[in-house]
Amino acid sequence: MPQPALGATLFADHARQSVERVIAANKESVGASARLFADCVAADGVIHAFGTGHSQAAALEIAGRAGGLVPTSRIALADLVLRGGEDPSVLADPLLERSPGLADRLYALATPRPQDLFVIISNSGVNNAIVDLALKVTGAGHPLVALTSLEHTHAVPALHKSGRRLADLADAVLDNGAPTGDAVLPLPHGGALCGVSTLTSSLLVQMVVADAVALLLAEGHEPPVYVSANIPGGHERNAVLEARYTGRLHRGGH
Repeated sequence: MPQPALGATLFADHARQSVERVIAANKESVGASARLFADCVAADGVIHAFGTGHSQAAALEIAGRAGGLVPTSRIALADLVLRGGEDPSVLADPLLERSPGLADRLYALATPRPQDLFVIISNSGVNNAIVDLALKVTGAGHPLVALTSLEHTHAVPALHKSGRRLADLADAVLDNGAPTGDAVLPLPHGGALCGVSTLTSSLLVQMVVADAVALLLAEGHEPPVYVSANIPGGHERNAVLEARYTGRLHRGGH
């Protein structure tokens, strides 16, 4: 039996093709998401990002990084312990994401204001915690951007009792183009190797931020953007910008 092709070059080719497809497929969605980002920042709002599992990587691209927007906050399950008073053992519960009231607690710990925007990231878009939080924030009147794999989400059953998926609830949907299961290189005895969603999701986040800042500048606003804290004066400059949002910026429990 011939062995499936594997290796760095093949994955790089897959990744390159994925990037090109994602750029082409998301032009309208990037524009719509950027409009929501810009409107939020212009209204003195904060952009809250949430993802579980490896989707946390895209939330980290949004919240608190050099070259990104200052009014950004990351929601994490660890918030329950670090700011919510829960015992650390709660994080070891494999069924934590299914626990009743989880979305309500995470939403409260985020301390959102009415003008705030939420970005929820999930490859499958069907997990209970993801859909619960999406229902919570949209029910409270917040705009919602979803970052998901449309192929994956439509290939699996909707798990939430509402029958809804993350993409069903969003004002704008960014499709990371990942295949069902994320990985792209087939292995000889089943399964696959090397996921692409982190690459494509990070790309989409940065595209949205670039367009949002362009909109803010065109409309006469001075965008609050982080510089690296590891350059002279960077930390001090960032602290001045963060002071405008005191008590509103949470970075996964901090």
